[in-house]
Amino acid sequence: MVARVEDVPTTASRRGIWGWMLFDWAAQPFFTVVTTFIFGPYFVARLTDDPVSAQAAWSNMATISSIIIAVFSPILGSIADQSGPRKPWIAAFAVVKITCLAALWFAEPGSPIIWPMIFMILASIAAEFSTVFNDSMMPRLVSKDEVGRISNVAWGLGYLGGMIVLIAVVTLLAANPDTGRTLIGIPPLFGLDPARGEDARITGPLAAVWFFLFILPMFFFTPDAKQGLPLARAVRSGLSELKGTLDELRQRSGITRFLIARMFYQDGVNGVLILGGAFAAGMFGWATIEIGIFGILINVVAIFGCIVAGALDRRMGSKTVVVISLVILVAATLGIVSTGPGYTFFGLWQLPGADAGGLFGTAAEKAYVVFGLLIGLSFGPVQASSRSYLARSVALDEAGRYFGIYALSGRATSFLATLAFSAVTYATDSARLGMSTLLVFLVGGLLLLLATPYPADRPAR
Repeated sequence: MVARVEDVPTTASRRGIWGWMLFDWAAQPFFTVVTTFIFGPYFVARLTDDPVSAQAAWSNMATISSIIIAVFSPILGSIADQSGPRKPWIAAFAVVKITCLAALWFAEPGSPIIWPMIFMILASIAAEFSTVFNDSMMPRLVSKDEVGRISNVAWGLGYLGGMIVLIAVVTLLAANPDTGRTLIGIPPLFGLDPARGEDARITGPLAAVWFFLFILPMFFFTPDAKQGLPLARAVRSGLSELKGTLDELRQRSGITRFLIARMFYQDGVNGVLILGGAFAAGMFGWATIEIGIFGILINVVAIFGCIVAGALDRRMGSKTVVVISLVILVAATLGIVSTGPGYTFFGLWQLPGADAGGLFGTAAEKAYVVFGLLIGLSFGPVQASSRSYLARSVALDEAGRYFGIYALSGRATSFLATLAFSAVTYATDSARLGMSTLLVFLVGGLLLLLATPYPADRPAR
């Protein structure tokens, strides 16, 4: 076995811990505003004239990203354990992410969709790789008793940051195409033209600037690992260490079972986050403002969910929090795919079809929002407490390689979730049936997790 870089945890100051938690605050607008609620629905509903094919293309973008992330995350994590510091890696991927997000401004209606797809693929990869290195810093900042709390607080901060940017978009930048006014009745700032998609396209550069500004405290104040091997030797040693880790997993059955369970349920979570907003835009014809308000409501609930989950994680353990969150998420996803214009629960409950006007004017839209709030309540804790589940199960000196494999478990088959969506949508011409495939991953992961010990294993030394 290759010698580890360090075994002794670093005591982080309050400022250092907050710097680490602000990474989630900095990173979340990409997922909230770009991927889920604004640019993603714009890509599906307004960039082309064929929303069904656009939904499949958006899903294909996620599939390609997931395959690349799955292959390289554990490799990079193992190399990081040998080279030591994580911040240089985060900085390198930040450059890629910021550049690609800025380039989304050029995705005008009617332009070829291949370029925004490429920029989204690269931005998604860079976002995930930088998260691997940031997550692997967590175990050295606080004790294992505290990792669940700071993980959920950081995730809650992320949703708060995403919500603030989303509120700014729908109140100051996104205009109703009919009135030319934002939600608060003013013309969009900077003279943005909603007819040219500028209200959605601006979210790329906006998320890029936000990310750049708020990752700076982590670079300035959060302690990093000590310098290890030179890069060339670290690559060789990291690859050897990864091979050893994969062999080691045969003896660490608890961690193996946890990672397999997470592989399934995280695929479902990723699918819901990537496709949920686009699915609503395609079904109800929601414009940027409706999607934005929907996202704000979900993020408000998500912040509350993470605060509650942080307390429960410390008292009841990470596994209990993840299981409860998955049960809620399964029920909410089932509710979403069962809802359509004029009905919910697959037509067992018929709803008035009249549009009362205003936001979410039909009863079916209101039902969709309720199910969306349940998703918001659960999808933050299921991810934050999964992160602390692993942190409690591994030793400090192996955090990089195991969080790399953790990222692999979250992406290894996620292309199957989006691929299943695309295949079923193409075959049936129904995005609803495509969305229903996500339930297979959520339920399968939940059942596997129930049979997994907690903590997954005693940390190896």
